[in-house]
Amino acid sequence: MSDTPAPIYQRVKQAIVQQIRSGAWEPHRRIPSESELVAELGVSRMTINRALRELTGEGYLVRMQGVGTFVAELKPQTAMLEVRNIADEIAARGHRHSSVLLALEARQATGEEALSLGIQPGQQLFHSMIVHYENDIAVQLEDRCVNPLTAPDYLRQDFNRITPYYYLTQAAPLTAGEHRVEAVWASSRERELLQLAENEPCLLIHRRTWFGKLVVTSARLLYPGTRYQLFGSFIA
Repeated sequence: MSDTPAPIYQRVKQAIVQQIRSGAWEPHRRIPSESELVAELGVSRMTINRALRELTGEGYLVRMQGVGTFVAELKPQTAMLEVRNIADEIAARGHRHSSVLLALEARQATGEEALSLGIQPGQQLFHSMIVHYENDIAVQLEDRCVNPLTAPDYLRQDFNRITPYYYLTQAAPLTAGEHRVEAVWASSRERELLQLAENEPCLLIHRRTWFGKLVVTSARLLYPGTRYQLFGSFIA
């Protein structure tokens, strides 16, 4: 591991983020001006400006021309490069998870669903649809197809008590996963279920997981774009 100190602007960013995450700088609070930060931190104005620009782009700050820079209302996050249990994500934020089961059924696979699961069109699959809530606010619509060969007891589970993630990780432990992300407009039914405004955009994760050579599940995970953000990290 390198012992080279982080660039100065990165250290300024870290100091500001620490103020936000600790609660010292609350959402909507106006932060010190660039001149005040220059005097307080003893760095150049160019360094402060770069740090503030990058933190604005990353969603930590909101800059208003002629008014000042303010702490943003941070959105809940979900991991883009990991497969995680939404109930655990919500609990980790100190919030309450709940859900409503809309569908749990066996039916024949369409051509697209069969291709995604690696089965034949018309072959039986298991299907579930669930709305997940964080403190009674809808944050995810989970529309999931499951390969019965990998999870034969799927329809017998109480998904008002546990999540599909929990059961599937026990029945067919994850060996590989795939995410595809896009920005979409919700259908009228999806807007109703997620309590969205008419023109509110959404983030959609298409997720597939494998157990060995078998596809276990293919899921559409729809998030309100104004209430959620995706994040990921990697080491080069």
